[in-house]
Order: sequence, then C-alpha cells, then structure tokens
Amino acid sequence: MKKKIIVNKEYTVGTIEPELWGSFIEHMGRAVYGGIYEPTHMCANEKGFRQDVLAAVKELRVPLIRYPGGNFLSGYNWRDGVGKNRPVKLDLAWGQLEPNHVGLHEFYDWATEAGADVMMSVNLGTGTPKDAAELIEYCNIEKGTQLSDMRRANGREKPFGIKTWCIGNEMDGDWQICALTAEEYGRKAAETAKMMKWVDKDIRLIVCGSSTPDLNTYPEWDRVVLQHTYDYVDYLSLHRYYTYTPSGNEWDLMSSHTDLDAFIKTVAATADYVRAYKRSKKRMKLSLDEWNVWHTKPTVCNPDVHNDINEEKWTIGPRRLEMVYDLADAITFGGMICTLINNADCVKAGCLAQLVNVIAPIMTQKNGGMFKQSIYYPYLLALRYAHGTALRLKICADKRESVYGDSEPVYAACAYENGTYRIFVINKSEREEDYTFDFQVTPVIMTGRTVITGNLHDHNDFSHPDTVVPREERCGQTCAAEHAVRLPAYSITLFLFREEK
Repeated sequence: MKKKIIVNKEYTVGTIEPELWGSFIEHMGRAVYGGIYEPTHMCANEKGFRQDVLAAVKELRVPLIRYPGGNFLSGYNWRDGVGKNRPVKLDLAWGQLEPNHVGLHEFYDWATEAGADVMMSVNLGTGTPKDAAELIEYCNIEKGTQLSDMRRANGREKPFGIKTWCIGNEMDGDWQICALTAEEYGRKAAETAKMMKWVDKDIRLIVCGSSTPDLNTYPEWDRVVLQHTYDYVDYLSLHRYYTYTPSGNEWDLMSSHTDLDAFIKTVAATADYVRAYKRSKKRMKLSLDEWNVWHTKPTVCNPDVHNDINEEKWTIGPRRLEMVYDLADAITFGGMICTLINNADCVKAGCLAQLVNVIAPIMTQKNGGMFKQSIYYPYLLALRYAHGTALRLKICADKRESVYGDSEPVYAACAYENGTYRIFVINKSEREEDYTFDFQVTPVIMTGRTVITGNLHDHNDFSHPDTVVPREERCGQTCAAEHAVRLPAYSITLFLFREEK
C-alpha cells in the first residue's frame, strides 16, 4: 500500500472555534501562588504577577481561561476573594491553605492583560443556585443592585461581562466535595441554569458530563443530566487525561488519541440521543474543558510527580502534580490536538489543564526562572494555525495494534482557511516514514514546515530549556497535486500549503 494522506477541501468536518484552544488556572498547587502570582519575585509587577510568566502566556495567545477550578471549586465561596479583609481558608480539595490574595478581580485583570477571556465556574458542591445567580449579578449587572454596587465599591465600575460559565465540576466523582448522583445534579444544575440566565440571558452555560469514562456512571450520567438540563444549557463538559497504561509502552501512550476520538463520539451520540428524545432543534455542543497528559506515577524523566496531597499539607502554594514532559508526551499531546480538530463539528470549546506548574506547559522556580515544556510548542502551533474549517483527511497506511485499538503510525488533521492548508502530523514510529500528500481539488505549493523531533525521552528543564523546540525546515516551491514528504521518527510536523489560483 502506498502511504498517503488524501486532502480534499470539500470534505469538511466543521468550524474550528477559537474557544477550542482555551486553558485553565485552578487554585491548586503552584498554579496561582508561585506560578502566575509571586509578589516577591524580581519580575513581579505592582499587582504581584510575574511578568515573565505573563509574557509566555501572551506568546501563546490563549483565547479563554477557565477559573477558579476544578476540584477547588466545590468548596469555594467567591465572596472570600473580593473586597478587603479576605479570610485564609482550608482548601479541602487539595489539602492546602487558600489566602485569597488572588480572587475574581485580580484574576480577571491578569487574564485581560494576557489577552484571554474568562470561563468562570460556579460552585455546585457546597454552593447553591442562589449563590450562582448572585455571582452573575455581581459580575454582569451594571449598577443599581446590592451586588453590582458591591462590585463597584470593590473597584470595578463596569461589569466584567463574563459570558461563558461552568455549572460545577466533576460532580459524579467521589473525590468531589458534596458529590451528587446524576438525578441530584441534573435537577440542581437545571434550576441553577434557569436562575443564572434569568439574571443574564446572554451567557453561555456548560453543564458537567461524567468526569471520566473510567467511572461506571458513564455515559448514563450524561444522558440523565442532559434530560434535565438540555433546554437551559449550551455545552456538555468532557474531561480526559492520558498516562502510561500498565504495559508502560510508549506506543500505547502515543496512540491514546484513538481512545479520545471514541470518547468524544460516544458523548456526542449520547447528546444526540437526548436531542431526539426531547425533539429539540438545538444540537448540544461539547466542551473538553480539561485535557492533557497526566502521569500519576514516576516516568523516565519525571521520577517525582508530587501526587500526594499530604505533602506540605496546609501550606500556601505547595507542589502538586508537577511533572516534566518529554517528547513522547508532546507527541501524545499532538495526537490529542489532531483529535480535537477532527471532531470540530461537535467539540466547540476546550481547556488545556493546566497552564502554569500544575501538569502545565510553563514551569517556574520560586524567586527564579521559568522554562517552556515540550508540550508548550504543539500547543503554540495549534493556537497559531488550527483555525478555520477542519477537513476530513483520509490516511492510507497499515495499522498497528495498541491497547486502544488499531492505530496508524502516522496520524493527522487539517485546518483550512482562505486557500491555506495547515496540516498537523504526528509520527509515532521509531523510523522515518515516507508519505505523499494527495490534494484532490487544486494544486498547492508548500510554504512552510515546522518540526518537533528528537529522542523519545528528550525534555526541557531549567538547565536545558531548549532541548525540545520547534525548528523550521526548507520546503520546495513546486506547485503540484501531490507532495512527497519524509516524516522524522518520533515527530510532530506542521505543514503549510497554499493553493495556486
């Protein structure tokens, strides 16, 4: 079989929404305290935020950042993070102290400076529908009410105008504060959504799906919750992380995109069932608002993942879920990016979890430097180039077995816009692969090729921040319908092609 990737601009999947490439900051570990916020750092501004970290976030151009949690959310009272004389609280979710130095006002200002909108979350663990509606009033009503005037007294005259809201977090998980059954959560979320939209009819609401397909609640939870909330919400949330399977095999890890694709399609089918059941004209959108590679056990380049919440318990900004990502992780990450593009018809929002220090593309040292992880760069490429219309590619090649099912050594996705094709390709093979791009509608010229490659466990750290970085490679100027390419072993490649009129 001739190995090729067939590209036809008439075979569209759907529009790639900018919100697909959002991220996430939770009050967890050193994401906030010691991450984005470190008042004693030499790079901190007058508000206490690290400008070196902010510059790295600005470089990404993240469109949307979810806040403030996460598991933290279900025990959080938003009033503790506004105004003066803020209390220091126990965060039961992560076993640490929350000083409330950073709250709604501070985070919104930081996100705005970073160029991102805020995806705000409301507490549906210890919180009530009334609390959620009051937070909307505080944020989005201009003036003349108790809570809008409280916001103005706290230094913000204009409304925040936050438009995207999560109704709780992972409410089916027994790790969640005040976890609920599907019936309990569905009823509570429906009443919450009604009240929130009564305050501001223009907001977009995201309801919790089952927190992981590994629980026996999936996908029945999603069906039950949607039957309660379908008429009131706009998105159903999905969360998915990948790590090494018991085999410890890198091939299986890098093939996890196969499982992610099946997961998304199952949730989409469940939502479509409820749509048919309710005879609704609305199609429920999906929000993959937590996704990443997350190793809970030591790996080759990360012997200590700080996964025990009793470590440095009841301190501010303890180390939680800090890990160093290698090239294998970056390729896995690239496969997830391709899967998001390939499901752009139904996945309309997403948040990489998380952004700084906690399973994150950006790592910092206390009173020290920072570096960009291997996963930073495929994320950067997605933010730069994965927009427009997703095309449905056909990959012609033999498959290999993985724990997630048969999978090609090469996996790809394409974003098309204004005569330009941006094709993301991962090569999971230990050898170079020769492929041909077959453009079936118009001849094209290759205008760019960016490659991330190396040894499988190469990684960046504070001493070697540039081990895994993208490099630009030469490309020919031939206009043709077919382009033969050689994909480096263990690589992520972004190809740019332009139609010739």
